[in-house]
Amino acid sequence: MHLLSAQSAHHRLRPRPVHRLMRRRRRHRPTLRRQRRQEEDRRSSVTSLHTCVKVTLPPHPIPPFYCCPPAPASEPIDFTLPDPAEPLRVRRPMHAVGAEHMAKYERAIALMRALPHSDPRSLYQLANVHCAYCTGSYRQTGDPELNMQIHFSWFFPFHRAYLYFFERIAARLLGEPGFALPFWGWDVPEGMRMPAEFANSSSPLHDPVRNPAHAPPTVVNLDFARVENNLTDEQQIQQNLRIMYKQMIGNAALPSLFHGQPFRAGQSDRPGPGTVEMTPHNTMHTWTGDLAFHNVEDMGTYYSAGRDPLFYPHHNNVDRQWEAWRDVGAARGYRGHVDFTDPDWLDSSFVFYDEEARLVRITVGDVLDIDKLRYRFDGVGMPWVDARPPPTPNVNRNKGSSSLKSVRFPLSLHAAVTVEVRRPRVLRSRREKAVREEVLVVEGIETDGTEMVKFDVYVNAMEYEKVEPSGRELAGSYLCLSHPRMDGTGKATRIETSMRVALNELLEDLGADRDESVTVTLVPRHGKVKIGGLKIVYMME
Repeated sequence: MHLLSAQSAHHRLRPRPVHRLMRRRRRHRPTLRRQRRQEEDRRSSVTSLHTCVKVTLPPHPIPPFYCCPPAPASEPIDFTLPDPAEPLRVRRPMHAVGAEHMAKYERAIALMRALPHSDPRSLYQLANVHCAYCTGSYRQTGDPELNMQIHFSWFFPFHRAYLYFFERIAARLLGEPGFALPFWGWDVPEGMRMPAEFANSSSPLHDPVRNPAHAPPTVVNLDFARVENNLTDEQQIQQNLRIMYKQMIGNAALPSLFHGQPFRAGQSDRPGPGTVEMTPHNTMHTWTGDLAFHNVEDMGTYYSAGRDPLFYPHHNNVDRQWEAWRDVGAARGYRGHVDFTDPDWLDSSFVFYDEEARLVRITVGDVLDIDKLRYRFDGVGMPWVDARPPPTPNVNRNKGSSSLKSVRFPLSLHAAVTVEVRRPRVLRSRREKAVREEVLVVEGIETDGTEMVKFDVYVNAMEYEKVEPSGRELAGSYLCLSHPRMDGTGKATRIETSMRVALNELLEDLGADRDESVTVTLVPRHGKVKIGGLKIVYMME
């Protein structure tokens, strides 16, 4: 695959073929030209920080609006891995970590809240890190019309680096070098409730801008989209486990399906999210946020999510899913459960303030091995690995084009729409399936960004109403959080992206592997959205 090189917003945005990058890497000694380019890259990083822009937000958001970090006093330093002799921090689930450790996290948040807003280690500034990277405050260097965005694409590395520095800042403030950030284990039954410490209104862990209906002991709903269901706790837990199976195994057969689509220099900032980013990452943000506010603050929208102390344990569990995805792939022989080796991925960089308030540049390649970062996860298993959902009786059929109304794209999705999509290849061999994943692409997804949007994608389910959220025929769900930013013209942000759904395992489960076409039903759940089209492709990575 021939690709163009892209660096992050803090690199020079000069496209270069990958093979040229690889040739340069083979040289044992850097050339003068490369040294000069690296120096230019360092200067452009500082320039990007100095030119962080104040975006305009519509009237709905809760202030403050300014998300840019304190101006750096000097150029960023390059990240260095911790000493290999440093003891491993063991990140454990909040439901099992114990009261003493939760008290330490509570104290760390209190200390961060007490720091002046000008201190980059304060909770105010740490929350704004997420805001700045998510609202267009940073623009791609060399093209101020293009934003830097760490969602809708290669999603995991930024958040891993973010938590790495957050954890070390907490440890420094506590005076406990070995402090490990606990995670919210919402993917295991024991962790599918908000920990009680966060519901205590007198605790620094409390955020008044949360959904009061979801205080403990309410079981989380990993398919939440502003509407409550009537499931028992046991039913909800079973659905959550089946959803996790689909997002971590069935739908995550390739790196780009799991991580998200490539985001390269000079490109639009939303090429397409991966499985976990939409569900359960986005759904848990929405489940936690307060529906009384237009943008479901705090957790339910990008600009304010980092203000809630639950954000960090939540994303810690998201980070754990990255490790789990690779572990499951290794244990079960899933060839696609491996990370990219693309230099555009490995060389992309971000900047954060560390525990000493120094500005640090860290690359994706720096964060791929958590053992080298000196932490690991412990305390829970992966019960969802065997929660493969069964087909729903009497709905998994393809009636063919004669019974379907003609549909023209693009269309505004006001009501459910069913379309027959032809499969370019049928009767694929097991060997071919092992190499290429059949993928349904939902193209040209457009929203105005001012409200949460969710729609479901069903395959061979003409009577989709019978299918549960964890049902096999529900192939995937698109869910985008509110993104209430306006550009300099006063126009609300338009989101243009795509969605991809893996079909290999799904079609086998539905007995549709020999069919020449599938029926795809798009069902709007919340918000206004336009769809550009549907197609089936075959992907190999």
